[in-house]
Amino acid sequence: MEIVKTVGIMFFKDKKLLVNKPRLRPTYQIVGGHIEKGESPIQAIIRECKEELGDKAIFDIDKINYVMDFIEVNTAFPDKEIHMHLFIYDGILEGELSLSEEIEDFKWISKDDDRSILSDALRNEIIPYGIRNYYM
Repeated sequence: MEIVKTVGIMFFKDKKLLVNKPRLRPTYQIVGGHIEKGESPIQAIIRECKEELGDKAIFDIDKINYVMDFIEVNTAFPDKEIHMHLFIYDGILEGELSLSEEIEDFKWISKDDDRSILSDALRNEIIPYGIRNYYM
């Protein structure tokens, strides 16, 4: 099975996690994406934040911290696995989120919201992490 190296970042506010809905995917996920050739995971997550959140979102790259790695089946491509480098933002995301050609929606979800709209990585790894660590 092919393994795709990816990054993701958790933004929490008021016990809710920020998720987005990419236009080309069936489920919501956290901000993140593939690590490009020559990028480190931290470089990739900074790039993905800028691309997915838009120019009006305000975040401090010094508040991005590594949490853990995990491997999960890719929801969109079940014949591939993702190797996720997971980060957390230790601050409050400010400014405005911008929809784009890539992102069609943003939501702040709580631990009690419908999880059927979420990627496997969110359901199996990220939401449980948020609950265990009292972010949700």
